[in-house]
Parts: sequence; structure tokens; C-alpha cells
Amino acid sequence: MASARSHEGSGPLRRTGRSIGHALHTPFTGTAKGIRKATHAHGAGESGLGKLIELHAVNGAGDVMVTVALASTVFFSVPTDEARGRVALYLAVTMAPFTLLAPVIGPLLDRLPHGRRAAMAGAMLARALLALTMSGAVATGGLELYPAALGVLVASKAYGVVRSAVVPRLLPPGFSLVKANSRVTLAGLLATGVAAPIGAGLQTVGPPWPLYGACVIFIGGTVLAFTLPRKVDSAKGERRARLVEPHSHQPSGGPGRASSRGRPWRNNGEKEKRPGLRTVGPSVLHGLQANAAHRALSGFLIFFLAFLLRVHPLAGQSAAISLGIVGVAAGVGNALGTAMGSWLRARGPEVIIASVLGLALGVAVLAAAFFSTLMVAALSAMAGFTQALSKLSLDAMIQRDVPEEVRTSAFARSETLLQMSWVIGGGIGIALPLNGVLGMWVAAGILALGAAASVRGLLRAARRGSPHPRVA
Repeated sequence: MASARSHEGSGPLRRTGRSIGHALHTPFTGTAKGIRKATHAHGAGESGLGKLIELHAVNGAGDVMVTVALASTVFFSVPTDEARGRVALYLAVTMAPFTLLAPVIGPLLDRLPHGRRAAMAGAMLARALLALTMSGAVATGGLELYPAALGVLVASKAYGVVRSAVVPRLLPPGFSLVKANSRVTLAGLLATGVAAPIGAGLQTVGPPWPLYGACVIFIGGTVLAFTLPRKVDSAKGERRARLVEPHSHQPSGGPGRASSRGRPWRNNGEKEKRPGLRTVGPSVLHGLQANAAHRALSGFLIFFLAFLLRVHPLAGQSAAISLGIVGVAAGVGNALGTAMGSWLRARGPEVIIASVLGLALGVAVLAAAFFSTLMVAALSAMAGFTQALSKLSLDAMIQRDVPEEVRTSAFARSETLLQMSWVIGGGIGIALPLNGVLGMWVAAGILALGAAASVRGLLRAARRGSPHPRVA
């Protein structure tokens, strides 16, 4: 009798326990289902792009954890004068070797067309191990921190160039390259926005904790990379065409000849060079020039405003709030630019790049002429917005015009140039006197140089169209 009553009583307890468990479980499963539905929408699930979107979100979350740990060590923990020296050292020790290593990344990855998933997984795993290595040095800020930071940067760029190169293979029907790139980038930005406060919270526990979090995230990304579709590693459909220099084009039946492998030959019998950024028409070259101006502006504003606002906060605000206003404005602008890329249906990236460069230049001139809290925030937001749209358009042009066999090299070279531009802009920002009006005029000058070098060529290329379209 007693056992029967006990059994009867256990039923409601079990049902109550299941109800509580379901209530606790539902928010997480519901969120996961919502994320999966968003990332796999409009054919992205069937094509495999949804998996890449999720992987890039993991990548963004891990990178921001590392950024939080480094920023707290290199910048926020010391006085302004010492911080300027530390940041300059960071740029010299980390970025300078990167400019030498980055050009090697592309050709190495070009030799692994059947190992792209493994390459992305390896980049994730390398950063997981390096984050653990950095966790022991981040509290002291010793020089051993910088080689590990360099390794994280190189691995991050290696992942980035492979990710950019495989987007065309996962393109859903009816998607433009700008739209697909923006979907992937927006996922990374959203993940960054979620992970940044978590990293800041872990930082309050102890300096190594954001790096522990990064390690866990990157290990998850290592596993996720192998869930990408097998066609990422397949060579099926790849084009092996070689491009010729514009001056060496021959009319049909001319004296030029081709080898049995289809490689073009010059009139003197020499083989053509492998195609690169200079052999695919003016669009990519001028797009790089415009993006270099955007990236130099980004580096300049980050470092110049970081030091300026520590010494001269915005009117009526503390230094921390001033930095927060500028940072949030830039982040919102970047997110809006990325979202705008997913809404644009036009397939004219040259026009987009030229337009946003002119827009950024106009706002920079206004910020210099009418320097104020509002104008500084507006320029930060506009810089984020235009840089995002311009980079998405540049990626689309490289994916469109550069043959797949050398596409990773093209992305690696473009990333090297853009990273160097960011370092140059940052160096100017560190060295410039902390005068707000002067800084805004310098920002306008950076954009004016980029516009003078690129806008005319971009618009002319847009009228002619792409000479070697690789992706419809």
C-alpha cells in the first residue's frame, strides 16, 4: 500500500520536473532554432552558405574575446603617454612582421584547393592554442605577448582569405556576391556585439579569462569547420583559365598560340604569368585603392580619437563615456553598412565604392569645419558604414574577376595592403598632436587622396563592365 502511494506521488513530481526542465531548456533551444532559421533563409541552408555564416559568427566571437584581453593590457591599464608607446610597440612588433608573412598565406592556401575546410579548422585550432599561450602573459604585458598576438593575427587572416574564397562555391540561387558577403559579415558583427560584453565581464574576473573564453570558442569553430559541405573542398567546376595582359591580347587567328594545357603564350614564346590583381582589369585595382583609404581612415580614427578623448573628452562627458559614444557610433555604422549590403540588389560594386567614398569625404570635411561631439560621432558612424559597404563590394569584385585557382592569393594580397594601410593610418593617429580640428582635416585628407586615385577609374570601369567575369 505504501509503495503504491509512493509510486502515485512520484508521477506528479516527475511531471513537475519535466515541466521545469522544459521551461529552462526552451529559451536556449528556441534561440538556437531562431538563429538557424535566420542563417539558413533564402536558400542559404540548401547551398551551405548558412553553415559558413554560423562559422563566421563563431570566428567573430572568438576574435573579440582576444581583442578585449589585449586592449585591457596594452591600452587601458596605463597612462596616456605610456599607452601611446605601448600601442606603437604593438603595431611595430605585430603588424610589421605580418606584412611580410601575409603574402605567403595566399600561395600556400592556393595549393590546398581540396583542403579548405581543414585550413579553416586549422586556423581556428591555432588561435585556440595561442589564446592559451597568451593567457599566461596577458597579466604582465611582457614582450612574449606580442609574438603570440602576431600568430593570432596571421591565423585570423588565413581563415579570412579562405572564407572569402569559398563564398562563390556556396552562393544560393539569386544571391549577388555583395549580398552573400554581407550576410556572412553581419553574422560576425552580431556575434561580436554579443561576445564583447561577455568578454568584458570575464575581464573583471581576471585578465586571462577572456582568453580562456576565446580558446573554448575557437575549439568549437574547429569542429564546426568540418560540417561545411564537401563541395567546399571539391575541384568540380573550377576554372583553370589563365588571363593575359591587356597589351598582349591577340585577334582570332593571330600569331599567339596556346600550349596543350591551355596556357597562353606571348608572341616570343614565353609563358604568361599567373593571373593576379593587375591582370583582371581596373576594377579590383581601383577598388583596392579606395578601400585602402577607408582602412587608413579607420586606423587613424581608432588611435587618434582613443588618445584625444582620454585627454580631451567630448563636451560634458567623461573620457570613458566619450570613447563609448564614438565606439558605439562606429559599430552601429558598420552594422548598418553590412545590413545595407544584404538589401542591395544592384550588381555594380564599382559604383557602390565610389559613392560611399565620396559620402565619407563629405562628412569628414563637415567634421573638420564644424568640430563638435555630434560631428565626431557622425564621422565615426559614417566611417564604419562606408568601410563595410566598400569592403563587401571589393570582395565581390575579387570573387567575380579573379580565377578560383589564385583567388586566395588575391584575397591575401588585398588583405596585406589593407592591413598596411590600417597600420599607416594608426601610426599617423599616434604621432599627430592631440588637436581635434587638425585630426578631422587629416581624416578628410586621407579620404581625398583615396578619391583622387580611384573614383574616376571606378566609374570608368563600371561603364565598361567586367572584362573577365568569373561569377554570374
